[in-house]
Amino acid sequence: MSTENPYDKFLDGRELEGILAETANKITEYLEVIDPNQGKEPAPGKWSAAEIVCHLADCEIVFGFRLRQTLAEDEPTIEPFDQDKWAKMYKGVPASLALGTFTQLRKWNLRLIKASLPAAANRKMTHPERGTMTFKTIVETMAGHDLNHLGQLRKLAGKG
Repeated sequence: MSTENPYDKFLDGRELEGILAETANKITEYLEVIDPNQGKEPAPGKWSAAEIVCHLADCEIVFGFRLRQTLAEDEPTIEPFDQDKWAKMYKGVPASLALGTFTQLRKWNLRLIKASLPAAANRKMTHPERGTMTFKTIVETMAGHDLNHLGQLRKLAGKG
C-alpha cells in the first residue's frame, strides 16, 4: 500500500486496471438515475453530479500529463492544482460533455498504462505536497480517486 496515495483506503486490494476500465460505465449508470445537470449543490459546499463528472474529466487530463511526464523525464516534479478554483468553471457544463471527454481520455490513458506496466512501475516523480511517488502510485491514485467520486455519485443516485 502506498503512503503517498490519499485514496488508498478506497482500493481494498482491487485490481487497478479493472477499476479504471469500469469507471466510465459506472458514471453512466449513476447519471441514468439522477439528474446529471442538477443546478443546486446536494449539500452546502458539495458538488452536483455534473460538477463531479467535470472534475473527473479535468483530473483525467492532469493524471494523463503526470503519467507521461513521469515516463518521459527523469524524476520530474509535477505541478499540483487547486480543484476548487478549477471547479469554478464547471457551472453550465453538461454532465454528458464531461462524461464523453472523461471516457475518451480514460481510454487513451489506459492504453498508456497497459503499455507501460509493469516495466515503468517504479519510475519516480515528486509531488510537492506528497513527496516522492512512482508511476504505479499515480495509477493507484487514479483508481482510488475514481472510487471516491463514484461513491459520491452512488449516494446522489440513491444507491447507497
